[in-house]
Amino acid sequence: MLEKLFQLRQHETNLRQEVVAGVTTFLTMAYIIFVNPAMLADAGMDQGAVFVATCLAAAIGCFIMGFVANYPIALAPGMGLNAFFTYTVVLEMGHSWESALGAVFLSGICFMILSLVKIREWIVNSIPVSLRVGIAAGIGLFLAILALKNAGIIVSSPATLVTMGDITAWPPLMAALGFFLIIALVDRDIKGAVLLAIFAVTVISLIAGEVSYSGIVSAPPSLAPTLLKMDVAGALELSMISVVFAFLFVDLFDTSGTLVGVAQRGNLLDKNGRLPRLRKALLADSVATVAGSMMGTSTTTSYVESTAGVAAGGRTGLTAVVVGVLFLFCLFLSPLAGMVPAYATAPALFFVAILMMAGLANVDWHDLTEAAPVGVVCLLMPLTFSIATGIGFGFIAYAVIKALSGRFNELNAGVVTIAALFIIKFAVL
Repeated sequence: MLEKLFQLRQHETNLRQEVVAGVTTFLTMAYIIFVNPAMLADAGMDQGAVFVATCLAAAIGCFIMGFVANYPIALAPGMGLNAFFTYTVVLEMGHSWESALGAVFLSGICFMILSLVKIREWIVNSIPVSLRVGIAAGIGLFLAILALKNAGIIVSSPATLVTMGDITAWPPLMAALGFFLIIALVDRDIKGAVLLAIFAVTVISLIAGEVSYSGIVSAPPSLAPTLLKMDVAGALELSMISVVFAFLFVDLFDTSGTLVGVAQRGNLLDKNGRLPRLRKALLADSVATVAGSMMGTSTTTSYVESTAGVAAGGRTGLTAVVVGVLFLFCLFLSPLAGMVPAYATAPALFFVAILMMAGLANVDWHDLTEAAPVGVVCLLMPLTFSIATGIGFGFIAYAVIKALSGRFNELNAGVVTIAALFIIKFAVL
């Protein structure tokens, strides 16, 4: 049956190799079951329900990717987009979390349509590589500020906007320890480094009496507080258009980049350098996003951590299925998730931020018409505390700078259209 479903022999793999790869991928991304519920709880959502929604959305995405697309790529609610959901859409813009879920739902439907009608390739190819890199790095910087804030390392200041907090307090010290552990473990190529660091900080805090023990295993919490609570009508308001666009836009590039990157690592591309069954892989992402929003979590996306499983020998969708099964097992670990303090997950955010900024090395810094828009995106995302705002000003800067420099041939309809839409949005809404 497994041979028929996944063509193991054709991909030169076997059951044991795929299971090991699945476990490896899961260990590298399991931190999301602790980080995501805590982050969305700040938006006013029930943490237990979000925990269940996170595990189920991840499992659904992995199963579709495995059984339908047959790729060793795992999915779960994405980092960056969950921060945008909570700290920008809900806390800054003032929308309800129900409307934010509605925006995630609509973005998933749009992604599904784009995947089916093959418009995705035109959109992806029309956006300059420098802006794609800038958006990823900007989200990384956005996550970095959140991590430092959650750890208590930086605090607000009326004089300087932000300043250093009391770094001798327990949360900053433990967050720093967690971050150092992650880097050291990753450098030693130890699988599950992020998860191990989160556990280490939590256990130390438990021994020190900073965290109360509430158990490890129990029946899954109720999904009722968030199930089908998305407000689609609220997401259709004019002020939410840019939010839906931001969810769609970031997920589109994040997923496309991850799919290609993981496929290259596993030699899964065809002779023309393209990914076979791409439409099915994109559908896995979009369907999981729609299902996740209906259950109560932010955008579900493909995880670049899947490269760890590919490196361990994963070549087929069986790897993704194994990851999905492990996420279902995690449904019974809600007490453990509830014990993990914010300063224990902050190092994971900071580590992901560093990874996302790595692409800046590929920017042509000698060409200021390319470098300046990247700088605009990277700086405005964290400083305005809005991913959508950073994206908008980045496109506007790119279009205006290229036009004023007389380099009209480097502009295309996609960039000009998106820049114009954001100008209207900032001027009117």
